[in-house]
Amino acid sequence: MRAVVMEEFGGPDVLRVRQVDDPAPGPGQVLVAVAYASITFVETQVRSGEGPFGRPPLPRVPGNGVGGRIIAVGPEVDPALVGTVVVTTTGGEGGYAELALARAQDVVAVPAVLELEDAVALLADGRTALLLHRQAEVRPGQRVLVEAAAGGVGSLLVQLAAAEGAQVIGAARGAGKAGLVTSLGAAAYVDYSLPGWLDQVMEATGGAGVDLVFDGVGGRIGTVAVGALREGGRVSVYGVASGVEADLNEEELRRRSIDVIGLTSAPSPAMTRALIADALDLAAGGRLRPVIGQTFPLDEAAAAHRAIEARATTGKTLLIPSAHVRG
Repeated sequence: MRAVVMEEFGGPDVLRVRQVDDPAPGPGQVLVAVAYASITFVETQVRSGEGPFGRPPLPRVPGNGVGGRIIAVGPEVDPALVGTVVVTTTGGEGGYAELALARAQDVVAVPAVLELEDAVALLADGRTALLLHRQAEVRPGQRVLVEAAAGGVGSLLVQLAAAEGAQVIGAARGAGKAGLVTSLGAAAYVDYSLPGWLDQVMEATGGAGVDLVFDGVGGRIGTVAVGALREGGRVSVYGVASGVEADLNEEELRRRSIDVIGLTSAPSPAMTRALIADALDLAAGGRLRPVIGQTFPLDEAAAAHRAIEARATTGKTLLIPSAHVRG
């Protein structure tokens, strides 16, 4: 099979397509013919070797999420799974390939009414957005600021909060993303590449400030965003797309009675699978719409990483190793 093999850490060009042996499913595993592979910002940080996630052993095939048809199963796995169209995590690697192994317990069947590419777009971002949304306990009438609102997770957080009846302010980089963010339910859009963007957030709330900030960017953006919180507000910290965490002054947070909500531990495999299934069900019912901004063939994995790092993408970015498998 063809796969993207990473033999060193560095820029996007370390992602090279190679011909490698087909994997064979072992006990408890399934083999998936990959139609779409999820690409995450975290994977660009791992590839660089300079992010907060360490340096895994090399060589490796990147990719932690795929969608496709199960074509073989290993021992101790129900053979009736063969032919099922699923999305699944892959244990941290192996997704950027024509074939991928996964644990049978991790696969989630894709509802027949849902496009496979939409299901893959929700695999990582859907479960993350749902977990954050539920953890933050968004309520009707609350004012919510969502950073990176045109991104994979951010675009879903906008929809989830708006569906709860919250007043959502979407923030992202560039004026060109305003139409997308407001179409998802945001009451206002702010371009945080411009000076004075915090003033625009405050203006959108009539000077009252926001009740909740979803901070997936960190750095200067996350630090400034906390200034939009009213006293007694909350900040949900879940990502460092900027490469560094927001500078949150603990004494200042206590003085203003600001609560910090963090993902203190990873969800269990069972909880992860349940979150994915819930996200797929919401999408199948038309209540959640993943935004797929761009797709790339397997040979252009490096270009996909470049686009993500350049902040030139919107919504989810997918890699297409092989032909569509639905039907």
